[in-house]
Amino acid sequence: MIKQLVSFIALLFINVLSFAQADSVLSFAQTDTSHLRVSLLTCGTGDEIWETFGHTAVRVTDSVNGTDNVYNYGTFNGYGDDFELQFMRGKLPYYVSYYPYPNFLEEYADYHRSVKEQELKLNGIAKRLLFNYLKTNALEENKYYKYDFFFDNCATRIRDIFPFALGKKFKYNDILPAGNKLTYRDIMNQYFYRVHWERVGVNILLGKKTDKVMSSADIMFLPDFLSDGVGAATYNGEKIAGEPKLIIDGSEKKPAGINQPLVLMIIVCLLTIAGLSVASLKMLGNVMSFLLLFVTGLLGCLMLVMWFATDHQGCQDNFNVLWALPTNLVIAFLPKRNKSRYALIAILLLIAAVLVHILKIQAMPLLELSPMLLALLFVYGSIYRRKALNA
Repeated sequence: MIKQLVSFIALLFINVLSFAQADSVLSFAQTDTSHLRVSLLTCGTGDEIWETFGHTAVRVTDSVNGTDNVYNYGTFNGYGDDFELQFMRGKLPYYVSYYPYPNFLEEYADYHRSVKEQELKLNGIAKRLLFNYLKTNALEENKYYKYDFFFDNCATRIRDIFPFALGKKFKYNDILPAGNKLTYRDIMNQYFYRVHWERVGVNILLGKKTDKVMSSADIMFLPDFLSDGVGAATYNGEKIAGEPKLIIDGSEKKPAGINQPLVLMIIVCLLTIAGLSVASLKMLGNVMSFLLLFVTGLLGCLMLVMWFATDHQGCQDNFNVLWALPTNLVIAFLPKRNKSRYALIAILLLIAAVLVHILKIQAMPLLELSPMLLALLFVYGSIYRRKALNA
């Protein structure tokens, strides 16, 4: 009897001790001793071309050390003498910098751009892991990277911080609907809704890689969708952030305005057709033919430069060279009688370019380009017809 009583007391003591230990561990896990507050900042679009897609950064507040800094992956060293060349070649080095949060807010307030904040609901260990990753990334030997608009930018760098720093416990969830067919080009054009010249120009220089259907991870190359991705992400099965809170209210979106490239292309088309169809306007036809061949030749050369002489991945495999033939730059200066065979080949290539678009191999801004392509067709046709008349 005494032996059984001793065993019962011992078992009771062990259970009480176990519950006390478990409660202690739970309390420790729930207590955040990091003294850190980490949040994602998402900035709205602006009026300048480089502000069209917004911006993103990470804010870290350390209450012990009294710091409140923003880690920004969109920094580069000013506008030097070779800035344009480096940017065009895709070799402009970007880097992560950090500076006080009030300075960051002041910059966006001055340009009337919105700023939203999502505080991350992570435990102390996870926040410390993120902070250590950011500090390591900001070291001189680690901070530089070669910027690529679609595949390696200020948003993708921050997107990749979470799985790298937090490991397998972190998970991004789908933010795009099932059956999504959205491409890089599609979403880019939505942001370019009011700057028609830039939209058409960029679309001409981009190759078929930008017509890839995006995954939820891919679309987070844009700050707005990175915000959605972080809002839907989980750590240990729990959501890490809620809805963004507005810190600065930006200016209202401006209307799209007149599609000037389309208007110009229609005028070019009408002048070309009139000049090549009306005998009394022969001089106009010759001028328009030269201009179309010369300009499309220049465009074709630029496409090849962006394709082969730069590091911009989005400019590779650009089938727009099928209609913007680089050889047009030379052909524009040759007499028409020596260009009939070339004209026939150019007509076939122009048709092939349209088929590439129809078959969804690579999209082109067909609305704006259609009048110009029709004008080109008339130019090539007039050159080939001259051979038949002289036969």
